[in-house]
Amino acid sequence: MIDRDELIEAVTRQVLEELAGRAPAQPLEHAEQAVANGAARIGYCGNGADVPPSVAAFIDHTLLRPDATAAEIDRLCDEAVQYGFAAVCINPAWVARAARRLRGSRVTVASVVGFPLGANTPEIKAMEARRALREGAREIDMVINIGALKGGDHELVRRDVAGVSDACREVGALNKVIIEAAYLTDEEKVVACRLAQMGHADFVKTSTGFGPGGATVFDVALMRETVGPKMGVKAAGGIHTAEEVRQMITAGATRIGASAGVRIVTGEDGGSGESY
Repeated sequence: MIDRDELIEAVTRQVLEELAGRAPAQPLEHAEQAVANGAARIGYCGNGADVPPSVAAFIDHTLLRPDATAAEIDRLCDEAVQYGFAAVCINPAWVARAARRLRGSRVTVASVVGFPLGANTPEIKAMEARRALREGAREIDMVINIGALKGGDHELVRRDVAGVSDACREVGALNKVIIEAAYLTDEEKVVACRLAQMGHADFVKTSTGFGPGGATVFDVALMRETVGPKMGVKAAGGIHTAEEVRQMITAGATRIGASAGVRIVTGEDGGSGESY
């Protein structure tokens, strides 16, 4: 069993003390103070109202609505190629179709596992990941077992993550771990990020977009400070504008999950999804 106190003492004290006096009355301003070098981590420059084209390469163009149709998935893929998004993020039923549609492009297929509740067993999550990977996914966005984390069963959470990470490593894919931050205390967010690291994940991610809240600048800053500079941080849930992207990047995000990717990079409504 992983010792809870050891995890918290190893990371939480310095992170929360650093951020304690900077809780965001003006979120971006305080995140910039807390993570002064965050933007430099991915080369952001300029005014956030004028997002540079390269930011498209940090966006996962996302469509996770339960009523998404084949035509909408095709459109999502075509938009991802057109605008140079990093990936499309879709439900498992659409992975094979998206992989065929995107063959020969630089756009990656990302799919979700244990989504959106995270309450499947570790064995089922690993099996679900392997199925998506066989059908062409090269990134997995998995949801942790939130109840296990809050109940103190940290070994189960670590094993949950590790099983999907193992499946991803077999084919050179990435594992992005959704901690669903809106359900967690700051202390629990730190522990969740550390457990994701122990489970050999490649990213931590704020939200599913289906929970009680989405990405916040404070949570992204906290997650970045917890995992350090080498692990990815994905901000997702409720990100609709170039200014919100700028805030997340400044706080330390290296990937953005958004259904509004076209609108973000062009200022026009792409119309491909909701706020996931």
